[in-house]
Amino acid sequence: MVCRFFSLSVTVLVCSLTTASAQNLFATANPSGGGPNTTRLLRFPTTNDRDIVLCYAGQLYTVGKDGGTARRLTSGPGYTSFSRFSPDGTQIAFSSEYDGNREVYVMPAEGGVPKRLTTSATLARDDVSDRMGPNNIVMAWENTKPLIVFRSRMRSFDDFVGSLFAVGLDAELPQQLPVPRSGFVSFSPDDSKMAFNRIFREFRTWKHYRGGMADDVWLYDFKTGATENLTSNPAQDICPMWGPDNKIYFISDRDNRMNLFVVDLATKETKQLTHFTDFDIKFPSMGKQSIVFEQAGHIWRYDLATGQATPVPIDIKEDFDSGRGGLVDAAKHIESVNLAPDGERTIVVARGDLFSVPAKNGTPRSLSKTSGAHERDAVWSPDGKWIAYNSDATGENELYVRSQDGKGEPQQITNGGDTYYYAPKWSPDSKKLLWSDRLQRLRYVDVASKAVTLVDQDKFGEIQSYNWSPDSQWITWARPEQNDMPRVYLYSLANKQQTAVTDSWYGSGEPVFSDDGKYLLLASARDFKPTFGDQEFANVYRDMQRVYLVTLAKETANPLAPKSDE
Repeated sequence: MVCRFFSLSVTVLVCSLTTASAQNLFATANPSGGGPNTTRLLRFPTTNDRDIVLCYAGQLYTVGKDGGTARRLTSGPGYTSFSRFSPDGTQIAFSSEYDGNREVYVMPAEGGVPKRLTTSATLARDDVSDRMGPNNIVMAWENTKPLIVFRSRMRSFDDFVGSLFAVGLDAELPQQLPVPRSGFVSFSPDDSKMAFNRIFREFRTWKHYRGGMADDVWLYDFKTGATENLTSNPAQDICPMWGPDNKIYFISDRDNRMNLFVVDLATKETKQLTHFTDFDIKFPSMGKQSIVFEQAGHIWRYDLATGQATPVPIDIKEDFDSGRGGLVDAAKHIESVNLAPDGERTIVVARGDLFSVPAKNGTPRSLSKTSGAHERDAVWSPDGKWIAYNSDATGENELYVRSQDGKGEPQQITNGGDTYYYAPKWSPDSKKLLWSDRLQRLRYVDVASKAVTLVDQDKFGEIQSYNWSPDSQWITWARPEQNDMPRVYLYSLANKQQTAVTDSWYGSGEPVFSDDGKYLLLASARDFKPTFGDQEFANVYRDMQRVYLVTLAKETANPLAPKSDE
């Protein structure tokens, strides 16, 4: 066997967005017709009833409560968000990454040098795009003391669990609030009580959840230590805000969209205040006279006196540096590689584009040159002529095939993409492509006719391992089952029939045909050799899997059958 090392020194000119196109992307009109034709993707607002501070592209901006052109407040590295005005409206606390780690900072509301208030360990999961959410999130100020309350996972081994801590402007050690775990929080005017969520899951993508992790608004009395479930509803009741009128405002998806609600502490009467039907309200924050929130990429302001919610027209006017084109070393952003059948070249996916790279001599070829689309999962056909790959050039995932030498236009092989596609696999005769998707289907397509055939659609999970037989007439795959024991199946292209290879007693997977097509090899967990712990009398099973071989015809002898000289 010859091993070759490919030198992937590729530089690609990326012109994904011009300044004009970036502005068009971020300033499109609200599809629902409910927002102004101004800058979108505005997030995490806060207000002192005179100004609004918000996050855009990971930096803080300030603008008057009635809108206008926003002025940038921060310019540090990393992502800055979750700003909160102090009770007197003169300072803002926020979470930022000036020094590498996400920490709590404070600065004058009009702008100025930020002061770092916390120092904590770096966590493996600490990103605004992570479903667990970022760490050290500023939640609120206390009303009677200059203390900033933030949610942190500094003492938790579980990325899902965080606690509330208070830190002063002197940057002394934060003190944990007397509740074991929490999320959003707001304090009564005299700080004797707080309204809070026990669970923090606003960064997860679940919708209409009604299970045990759907949160309620709780009240905690600092004097007595008593807690009270204020809302007690199957829906999500989150982001409580203690109003100056002694009412608790919050958002809830009781009508299947996150809308603004209020509950009267005296009567316990709950009232819905907004009625959005297109997109959820996200991350509301309260001043003394109004509530600001994000909805459909815009910032809205709800006036407590009039009970009216209006969009705030906000424009961002700057150079949009992140939207400029430039030279990027694609070798530092490699997503996948796939070797040509003859070993002379390899197809590389880097920064969403396709490159054909020689083994030793020659120049790389940029095949796709589509800065506005993401190409991925590129695989070389067995005959060495074609490259198959996934692309979202149409706006949805579709399979494409193009010539390996870069000549001609790519051919779109599938249509009507309705979910995320996984990597395709060529049939050995280079005539078909087999792939699975997040709708738990396994399908193949005839490249010439573009006819798609459904092999299987599972009820219990995504199909992750699948392969072709050497003659391209059979497919094998591992199907997830209800008992969590995957089974291996065969599919005949001739009669469109499925055949189970393994039973439901043992988990089996990763099936592959032998080169001559006589055998099926698979992994299966069938070895039960328990060990026992020193402290607990409990069975522990390890190394359960082995590789097994199945003969595919009666006349095929078992190559591992017992041998005897007699």
